[in-house]
Amino acid sequence: MQVIVRDQDGIARRTSGSTTLDVPDRITLRDLISLRVREEVARYNLRPSVVFRGMVQPADAEPVDGAYRLKHVRPLDWQKQARIAHESFEHNGFFVLVGERQIGSLDEVLVVEPSTEIAFVRLVPLVGG
Repeated sequence: MQVIVRDQDGIARRTSGSTTLDVPDRITLRDLISLRVREEVARYNLRPSVVFRGMVQPADAEPVDGAYRLKHVRPLDWQKQARIAHESFEHNGFFVLVGERQIGSLDEVLVVEPSTEIAFVRLVPLVGG
């Protein structure tokens, strides 16, 4: 089944357009993140460039306008990127909303329907004086 996935920053602004993912009716958050990362990396690896638009910052890349600029064009490893995403979730780098409900664990089983919207919300560090 297809669900809508979107990215937001910590103040509820969309940081990229929406995309759809084909997912089973029941999926753990860990598997959902892995699926998303695998598809992003597969799209990139079809046409590698110095700019990667995806959830996880690759090694040796720097953030630029909602994407990451790599120092060298190279294929990316989706499994490595997925592990980084899982660790980022566990260390509060982002959280996930399914509908209006925040998901608390990578191993939580999500029950999705065609109308389900999933938001990946990246937390923005506070700047202080």
